[in-house]
Amino acid sequence: MQSEKREHPKEKSNLHPRNRHRERYDFKQLIATMPELAAYVHLNAYQDESIDFFDPEAVKMLNKALLKHFYAIDYWDIPLHYLCPPIPGRADYIHHIAEFLGSRNKGKIPEGERIKCLDIGVGANCVYPIIGNREYKWSFAGSDIDAVAIESAIKITENNPGLKSAIDIRLQTDKNDFFKTIIRAEERFDLTICNPPFHASQAEAQAGTIRKLSNLRSKRIKQPVLNFGGQQAELWCEGGEVKFVCNLIYQSRQFSASCFCFSSLISKEASLNAVYHALKQVEAFEIHTIPMGQGNKKSRIVVWTFLNPEQQQRWIKERW
Repeated sequence: MQSEKREHPKEKSNLHPRNRHRERYDFKQLIATMPELAAYVHLNAYQDESIDFFDPEAVKMLNKALLKHFYAIDYWDIPLHYLCPPIPGRADYIHHIAEFLGSRNKGKIPEGERIKCLDIGVGANCVYPIIGNREYKWSFAGSDIDAVAIESAIKITENNPGLKSAIDIRLQTDKNDFFKTIIRAEERFDLTICNPPFHASQAEAQAGTIRKLSNLRSKRIKQPVLNFGGQQAELWCEGGEVKFVCNLIYQSRQFSASCFCFSSLISKEASLNAVYHALKQVEAFEIHTIPMGQGNKKSRIVVWTFLNPEQQQRWIKERW
């Protein structure tokens, strides 16, 4: 039985005002940019053009079209079973953290290649550096412990004009370290970003996937199909996001003078108390929590710095 066409709000108001993806996907526009997407677009039960979000190939093709249409990315691909991230949410992190930097700079967001960002866990998709470079012309270093992901990210940068010189992909050879060997002597970063694996085990990751897909289909799904993909290091780690982010915080203390500010996405509100406790232990000078929302999902970015106001102003004067 065919459902009546639904009325949709013109914009996704919970996304950042500068996010290019606030409006619903315009599939005609996207197909004009990438004709291969047409094979995956169909009318859903509500007579809206859509793709099958259960189909990993359809999700990947949508990402290719979005990256080409909005960010002029001609080549983008990822190895089989690697994380294919939702672009609007990734863009939101970049815009919110850019606004945070602007709040330290009399409301003016610092732009250009002098602004350096470290993406911890860049993944095979390299999406955060792509969006940050295209939106604000920032330079990036992207680190990862997975050699296959590193190879994929390098291939993306090498096959797109302007990215190769702006994005430096670095392999982290010690999975227990976040900054050592990645931040070089005398190197300075204006910000660090991180999207941590938030599940504590493979079973928990699969349960989360089943829950997400059941919501998509409005019925109980028994088998996890990773429509957005994801390897172990991308989806889960021992101790989940709490242990991962707390370790990140403890190690950031050693690099307090190397970075203007550190940040991490926090998926679960229940993780915040442990994160704040760790930040208190390392004596972070300032801590900020930035709420984010996409659809029914709520998350937040936690930002911290070890620099006092005088040190911040000196940094801004010298670098921005």
